[in-house]
Amino acid sequence: MRVRLLAAALAAGLAAPAGAEAPPPLPFDIGGPFALIDQHGTPRTEAALVGTPSLLFFGYAQCQAICTVALPRLAETVDLLTEAGVEVRPVLVTVDPVRDTPEALREAAPRVHPRLLALTGSEAALAAARKAYRVESELIGEDIEGPLYSHGSFLYLLDDRGNFLTLLPPILGPERMAKIARKYLDGRAMGQLEPVGTR
Repeated sequence: MRVRLLAAALAAGLAAPAGAEAPPPLPFDIGGPFALIDQHGTPRTEAALVGTPSLLFFGYAQCQAICTVALPRLAETVDLLTEAGVEVRPVLVTVDPVRDTPEALREAAPRVHPRLLALTGSEAALAAARKAYRVESELIGEDIEGPLYSHGSFLYLLDDRGNFLTLLPPILGPERMAKIARKYLDGRAMGQLEPVGTR
């Protein structure tokens, strides 16, 4: 149900004319407190998302499905925004805490992006983060590489206060993602957009 609601809201927002006002706030909150650990073993809370806008994705380092599209899209979008003078922090929150230990993420993170903030933690802590961001994740089986997870595919754009702004599906190319992100972030900088959801 949550995935369908998010998809419907996203479709409505992306369907708006180019010159239209910002889409109205979603009818539910996205985001909230969490207590996780980064790839260096440093405790991180939602405060880690304050100070710089973020592009956030829930996935896992060993994923051979949607992550192979979403993570490169995330990295390319961040680089395009950097080239345009817009600093955005790339963030990965794992759904596979057994394999995505801080040590494993420390090795995997630079392969995604040199500035990637990779977060892991206990299953309970990660479940709380997924709940806050309305992300569904399910263990669907195993192969020779290990567990296989079904999980959300959206990228979450957050402002420099950690507030949710919009969802970006990885079917969009990085140029389109960067263009959408700039509209939201430029609008926030000029005070033109109202917060969408809460932290």
